[in-house]
Amino acid sequence: MKAATAKKAKSPKAQLLSKPVKHIDITSFDARPIIDQMVNMSFTSRDLGKAAEIYNMMLADKKCSIILTIAGSTSAGGCMKLYADLIRFNMVDAIVATGATVVDMDFFEALGYKHYQGTPFIDDKLLRDNYIDRIYDTYIDEEQLQACDHTIGKITDSLKPRPYSSREYIKEMGKWLTKNSKKKDSLVQLAYEHDVPIFCPAFTDSSAGFGLVVHQVKRMKEKKPYLTIDSIADFRELTDIKIKAGTTGLLMIGGGVPKNFTQDTVVCAEILGKEAEMHKYAVQITVADSRDGACSSSTLKEACSWGKVDTAYEQMVYAEAGSVLPLLASDAYHRGHWKKRAKRSFAKLFA
Repeated sequence: MKAATAKKAKSPKAQLLSKPVKHIDITSFDARPIIDQMVNMSFTSRDLGKAAEIYNMMLADKKCSIILTIAGSTSAGGCMKLYADLIRFNMVDAIVATGATVVDMDFFEALGYKHYQGTPFIDDKLLRDNYIDRIYDTYIDEEQLQACDHTIGKITDSLKPRPYSSREYIKEMGKWLTKNSKKKDSLVQLAYEHDVPIFCPAFTDSSAGFGLVVHQVKRMKEKKPYLTIDSIADFRELTDIKIKAGTTGLLMIGGGVPKNFTQDTVVCAEILGKEAEMHKYAVQITVADSRDGACSSSTLKEACSWGKVDTAYEQMVYAEAGSVLPLLASDAYHRGHWKKRAKRSFAKLFA
């Protein structure tokens, strides 16, 4: 009888995927007191205090449009709701991100799946045997990730086969989620609903890439036209936003393609013969070392030499973003400058 009533033992995979990551809620705590004290400290604390001051300046400047760039795995690590709230409370006007941020993390969870707390101190062959992918100390069910890939394939199959900018395609993802999402607080869905464009210059470097390849291979076998992603259109469209916006501020999480792509809009506008001032405000949170000359680790002062970022209001914060971004965002939320901002609705430029 004991055997009949005993709970069924969890499989090794179920045991490994038993503790979901919980996403931080910046509205649930007030970071203003700690930020106020950090301004009077030294090292990274003072840098963060200055960065918070600059971000609040962006929000208070009625002429300033704010572009958020995201690289790295902060969405998987617990900042997913934070980014969604920046849209919900009109604290960003456009987003440039990696495909992983948009698809493997945000869209993935919108389908009802989760990321799980794990450990980096584990036999990765064991994880592979159980079809579990690892992001440092965070786990993802590979079977669920492949289901995400196939969902992207289905969405692609439903669209007219022609070139799309990543912004245009992600808009379709957001539209699809309005009818099919399994959870609220999806960045992709909220961006669609609030007319905030999302760009992924390297969109196929993500789960979306697998779904798009399946779509293309299938259509080629059927001798039918297929959908493609037009990265040149991405650059042109984001440059159009920069020209339209005038004064801009950058909140950059990590580096990578999103960082440089966004900064380059100033140069692109110049080459097109259009006037576009350098990004007036800029904050970058990164752990990258600038000494190797890599673009992803280049400082904001270095970007000034390229004509991309002004140096009057810029701050580098050398820290793991998941540990300091919630403080910066909570501080800005509670100071409330967002309440008086006009919505840009930049997505309507391409309607």
